[in-house]
Amino acid sequence: MSRRSGILEFAVLGLLRESPMHGYELRKRLNTSLGVFRAFSYGTLYPCLKTLVANGWLIEEPGSTHEDPAPLAGRRAKIVYRLTADGKEHFEQLLSQTGPDAYEDEHFAARFAFFGQTSRDVRMRVLEGRRSRLEERLEKMRASLARTRERLDDYTLELQRHGMESVEREVRWLNELIESERAGRDLKGSASGGSAQQDTTTGSTGGLPRRGDTPRTDPPGDTAT
Repeated sequence: MSRRSGILEFAVLGLLRESPMHGYELRKRLNTSLGVFRAFSYGTLYPCLKTLVANGWLIEEPGSTHEDPAPLAGRRAKIVYRLTADGKEHFEQLLSQTGPDAYEDEHFAARFAFFGQTSRDVRMRVLEGRRSRLEERLEKMRASLARTRERLDDYTLELQRHGMESVEREVRWLNELIESERAGRDLKGSASGGSAQQDTTTGSTGGLPRRGDTPRTDPPGDTAT
């Protein structure tokens, strides 16, 4: 399984944990709620769904959803995908994983989108791992710039600086998130865009931290590679 297909499977399971959906709804949610999937097509989604069904993590049912009413007479009902008990258990196992892949750009963005369903201790490990990864990246970028500065034209140099500033902004954003998690603040809203989810470890709600009332945050993954 490629890394990108693994991220897509994770995101599909996470969205279906919230409610059953058909393919159109899933694609819309993946495109609008999880920007990392903006460029993917039905040709990518449906093989993923078939794999998840074959693994016993989803079931297919003809029917309608809250966003799509019953079809008109004579039209075939759309297939609705529903998470099974095994699928829910598998997704919870994925949520608990905090290995190096969770710190990479695309995977971190998908993981962060489901922080409202993730226990606080796991959120902390993912955030700290992501920060450590970006600090390493920033150190390498600074060293590279110091070596090559004299050989770069003004535009290339400005591009390098822009990349470094993007990484620095995300590190500051991560510092704010980690500070909020450590303080055990009551966080309002869900990082995945829905209502607040209950944290099964601490009993607090998951979501974005607030510095005062309206923090300035930069989106995950807004970094130079």
